[in-house]
Amino acid sequence: MILAFDTSCYTSSLALMADDGTLISDKRRVLDVPPGQRGLLQSEALFQHIHHLPVFLEELAEEGVLKDITAVGCSVRPCPRDDSYMPVFLAGEKIGRSLAAALNVPFIAGTHQEGHMMAGWYSLDMLDRIPGSFLLCHFSGGTSDILLCHNEGRGRFTLELRSYGNDLHAGQFVDRIGVLLGLPFPCGRHLEKLALGQKGDIPDVKIWVKDGAFSFSGQETAVRRMAEKGMDPADVARTVEHTVARTLKKAVSEVMKESGVRDVLFVGGVMCNNYIKDFLRSKIKDARLYFADAAYSSDNAVGAAALTLLRGGGE
Repeated sequence: MILAFDTSCYTSSLALMADDGTLISDKRRVLDVPPGQRGLLQSEALFQHIHHLPVFLEELAEEGVLKDITAVGCSVRPCPRDDSYMPVFLAGEKIGRSLAAALNVPFIAGTHQEGHMMAGWYSLDMLDRIPGSFLLCHFSGGTSDILLCHNEGRGRFTLELRSYGNDLHAGQFVDRIGVLLGLPFPCGRHLEKLALGQKGDIPDVKIWVKDGAFSFSGQETAVRRMAEKGMDPADVARTVEHTVARTLKKAVSEVMKESGVRDVLFVGGVMCNNYIKDFLRSKIKDARLYFADAAYSSDNAVGAAALTLLRGGGE
């Protein structure tokens, strides 16, 4: 068995995976955010993780599946860059390292971004046929990155940032407008549901994509003004979706043109949105688009378990 943790700014996660790739347990709890707030301080999120993870482990013990652990894996930082750090990931790392030492098994460190990537390939049943080179589009509350990835085998990848959000992340855009509309945080699924009631025409808010970067702050201001001037909430919600989709389409198309790579994997909480996925499928015709299953797009530890498995944790 592989035991893995992911402790992000949004969700406490644990996964238990057999060494043949069978998922035995997938436990998650979205962090509690007071109504009207747009997130938690790192210390507040860390406090909740420290409370959630022991409960997950106790539940596994009661279920009789917490046994035969051959490795412990964990997301220990946001992304595979030397300057990448967030305190929230210490919760999973410290508990994971302690368990690995107590069980005398390997501790295999990964990153939150790699976990999202692997959860995507896992959900598509493609762990054994990941392309040699592909683009990774990671759009969430804390990340808006398009990366060129090279598969080096045995769970090792090089990730090269090719385009990024230079102000707000896509998920922050969604959450800021969602909270303005009175939706619970995180707002993604609530905003998508609200947008289904669209009544009017949706404006093409001006987007900005240039020189390997894109922006959402100006778009957030424009949509906020529309809401404050009385636009129907459902139309506001659809405008947010439409703006993210158009920005992502343009940014991905530019990276595809520059890199020549045509396999594109979309992951992260924002990519749970069906309107955005359908828009991209209809507009990007010269590529192979892969969308993580919605259950594995949001934060989870399944990708951390899959990464641990490929890196030899099941041997």
